[in-house]
Amino acid sequence: MDKIVITGGRGLEGEVRISGAKNAALPILISALLTEGPNTFHNVPDLVDIKTVKKLLASFGVRMEGGETLSLDATHLTRCEASYDLVRTMRASILVLGPLVARLGEARVSLPGGCAIGARPVNLHIKALQEMGAEVELRDGYVEACCPRLNGAEIYFDISTVTGTENILMAACLARGTTVLKNAAREPEIVNLAQVLTGMGARIDGAGTDEIRIEGVERLHPVEAAVIPDRIEAGTFMIAAGMTGGNIRLTGCDPTHLDALITKLRDTGMSIVPLADGLQAVGAARIRSVDITTLPYPGFPTDLQAQMMAYMTAASGLSVITETVFENRFMHVSELLRMGADIQIQGNSAVVKGTPGLRGAKVMATDLRASASLILAGLMAEGRTELLRVYHIDRGYQQIEKKFSALGADIRRVRA
Repeated sequence: MDKIVITGGRGLEGEVRISGAKNAALPILISALLTEGPNTFHNVPDLVDIKTVKKLLASFGVRMEGGETLSLDATHLTRCEASYDLVRTMRASILVLGPLVARLGEARVSLPGGCAIGARPVNLHIKALQEMGAEVELRDGYVEACCPRLNGAEIYFDISTVTGTENILMAACLARGTTVLKNAAREPEIVNLAQVLTGMGARIDGAGTDEIRIEGVERLHPVEAAVIPDRIEAGTFMIAAGMTGGNIRLTGCDPTHLDALITKLRDTGMSIVPLADGLQAVGAARIRSVDITTLPYPGFPTDLQAQMMAYMTAASGLSVITETVFENRFMHVSELLRMGADIQIQGNSAVVKGTPGLRGAKVMATDLRASASLILAGLMAEGRTELLRVYHIDRGYQQIEKKFSALGADIRRVRA
């Protein structure tokens, strides 16, 4: 098993290209299930979760070739079951449920696994499919759904759910009549998916707002489209510039997807300058503390909360970081404490007191974004940091150690 070894204290400078967004690529690749013929998707990141979804799609009979540009042909689907062995490591696997029912009239999908950052129940997906006429049962750890053809319906999500919105958005494209999704999630990844589906011939209005209207069609056709850049990877490198007093040019990213983060980073004293092909992030000589509350988009992303907490350990004064999206998403705190951080948990908030400096230590990743925060802490800390369980980071960051090394960091991957 690998580990990442970091010797901190170096300012980061240079240019980094931001990869395609994992959270956009997963539903976009799955959307190929809705069509016959070869779809072509560009800017597909090379990640463990992408490899997992490719294996899952191949198990249905989807033919594929390529890498960053990937061709997917779902003309001849041979099965409609997503087994536990394939989906247990990735919660986004539930996204095949809606497309399979819409295309084949039935699906059997194992309840998914993934990072242990709190309950992300699929009940909202199930309830929506039932309202569209599907018969759904939970049996032996599987969701079993069937419906000869789904019917349009007015769906209200009790909470804003990204995967729920994506699942039903895809299903509704082939449903009979009109579907309206209310309290829909507004993330850029959903807009990207809607653009891909529209290119396939879907009729969608309102993506990016909290109400999406879909007029079902008889069939969809293949499309050529691109995955948007990963705003969470971009945010992680921007925070790294702030933590190390660095100067990083991020290319291939979209600053309009990062408004909440950019506002907070500027409040800490950083300079963030939009460029024609991305942005420039420059750290401040003195880091000011800020408070953070995670919210659904366009609020501050929960997927950047852990990284921001690591940053605030170097700030002057107190910061209060409140997590409202997921429970159990402070598991990185105990590891940051091992590095000398001063953090106290109070319910769903963490009070972070800036310290003179973190110290390198052996730490363990508990989930994808926690592992990113520990790498950032190691880049800033005095001495040597060893990060174990790096398989978490490989789920969502493409060759992160190589990208940081190219910016001047002393970081490498070794066999544990």
